[in-house]
Amino acid sequence: MLPIRDHNPSGRTPYVTYALIAINVAIFLSYWPLFDDARALNQFFYDWAMIPKMVSEQGDYASLLTSMFLHGGWMHLGGNMLFLWIFGDNIEDEMGHIPYLVFYLAAGLGAGLAHVLSAPDSLVPTVGASGAIAGVMGSYLLLYPKAKVDIFLFFVIFFRILPIPAWIMLAIWFALQLFNGVGADASAGGVAYWAHAGGFIIGMALTIPLFLRLGGARFWAQTHGHPPHPEAEYKLGRTRIPVVRRK
Repeated sequence: MLPIRDHNPSGRTPYVTYALIAINVAIFLSYWPLFDDARALNQFFYDWAMIPKMVSEQGDYASLLTSMFLHGGWMHLGGNMLFLWIFGDNIEDEMGHIPYLVFYLAAGLGAGLAHVLSAPDSLVPTVGASGAIAGVMGSYLLLYPKAKVDIFLFFVIFFRILPIPAWIMLAIWFALQLFNGVGADASAGGVAYWAHAGGFIIGMALTIPLFLRLGGARFWAQTHGHPPHPEAEYKLGRTRIPVVRRK
């Protein structure tokens, strides 16, 4: 189940979201050649990634920030940037450019600390923007629970693009982080589930003042949880591929 777009257009250009995507891609490209040299790559991550034990015992809090802009591969980068592109523009539109940037960084730092708390003795380097982006997703759930999100469903030979309410997709995603986090050994590496869950909760919490300023429950009641503007409609264009009919 992969989200590919939402039906929630933003009212202004999301410059910060675009800049964050560009910065993440540019930084990844800058150290991409190191993937051919495992020793050099490990040293790079040791210098710039977040290592929980170094944070808990040596106070290396700067790595909480630098690790937010590093990724472990193209799929890791692409998945994170897709989620940021889908959900980030609306939160930036609602918060404003600078407050949104502060919110994004705060959610990312909080997510990193959540991971440190889950595995304070881990020596495994942690990288990725997913904690900050989880914060954006938590904010989106609070503000637009019934916005339509198109998801790509794929199961063996069956695939389909299906629009569903944002709260279903985001609730399932959050539940998976909790379920996998309980069953995983956070100190052994792999996916930082508690960073995802922590970032999601922190994002919702940081959005509560904005939610209340918009009217709280009245904000939902006005549009029944949908965005307070017309939703985007996507139509498939007619293909130019000629149709060959059997005789």
